[in-house]
Amino acid sequence: MKILIGTNKGLITYQKTKSDWRQVGVDFIGLPISMLHEDKRSNTWWVGISHGHWGQKLHRSTDFGKTWTEASTPKYPADTLIKPGIPATLQLIWSIMNGGDDQPGRLYVGTEPGGLFVSNDNGDSWQLNEGLWQHPSRMEHWFGGGRDHAGIHSICIDPRDSRHWYVGISCAGVFETLDDGASWQPRNSGVRADYLPDPHVPVGQDPHRLLLCKNHPDVLWQQNHCGIWRSTNGGANWADVTAEDKLANFGFALALDHKNPERAWVVPAVSDYVRVAVNEALCVCRTEDGGKTWQALRSGLPQAHCYDIVYRHSLDRHEDMLVFGTTTGNVFISENNGDDWSALSHHLPKVNVVVVI
Repeated sequence: MKILIGTNKGLITYQKTKSDWRQVGVDFIGLPISMLHEDKRSNTWWVGISHGHWGQKLHRSTDFGKTWTEASTPKYPADTLIKPGIPATLQLIWSIMNGGDDQPGRLYVGTEPGGLFVSNDNGDSWQLNEGLWQHPSRMEHWFGGGRDHAGIHSICIDPRDSRHWYVGISCAGVFETLDDGASWQPRNSGVRADYLPDPHVPVGQDPHRLLLCKNHPDVLWQQNHCGIWRSTNGGANWADVTAEDKLANFGFALALDHKNPERAWVVPAVSDYVRVAVNEALCVCRTEDGGKTWQALRSGLPQAHCYDIVYRHSLDRHEDMLVFGTTTGNVFISENNGDDWSALSHHLPKVNVVVVI
């Protein structure tokens, strides 16, 4: 088993030994890693790189990280506009997802400024999904949150139907397609945007992370700028499951138990411009009842003078193991579903993404 950690200064790999975890590799040293993905269909690892000089790059490995080759990078068609007078150029590779088992070679890349790209040849070429880009809400109602423009950070594929996808867009909301991306509908009923004059707008919501429960795919969760929401009917309606004491509230990261649709984990932070651990104490919150109640898990995590937060892709789960990395380069691991934590490292660069292989 391996843990891939994408940082601002390269890709760090840890491997499980008989007694502990050991760092076994560093790739792309000095370069910011924006995204990681494992395509289990072909045992291909994907890395998105936000190069300061050369821009956004994609690399892939078909030998479990021993060697990497550069793949083609999505490009916006000429004359494509974000807003009137603002040309669309690739700003960030923010999500990577593979298609279903019945779509060999199908890959998706979500980007800033809000474009979803599709490949049917394992990343050798990319096409902008025009159905989403031309959605009538985009020009007027999509906007940047913490970044300059709207961005697609989450892509979810229904395991029952590879033509059925969801995307999470900051700031726009959750969108769904039932026809392989030809048409899209917003799915934000019940979600609230406290920062807007009308908090209940159908488009303009800010999901920070969207996940679909793979064994119960009508159940979706989102960690949102304004709380935590859960849907049990495929996104048609959302219920606010923010903790009553407001600890499990604002945050970015989210993990699910795909066997148990009632179980999820989030990492709380102080909202808006502050963005540090709540009360300067790091914790992970877990629910066992679909968000009705939340338990703060703190054993082994720093409880004083802690300013860490965990970005949206920097928490991952495999069986009973959870791993997360923070903005200050700390990486923590739990092998009992979050009850107890230990430090994997205190000395990494800022962590952008964590994937357990």
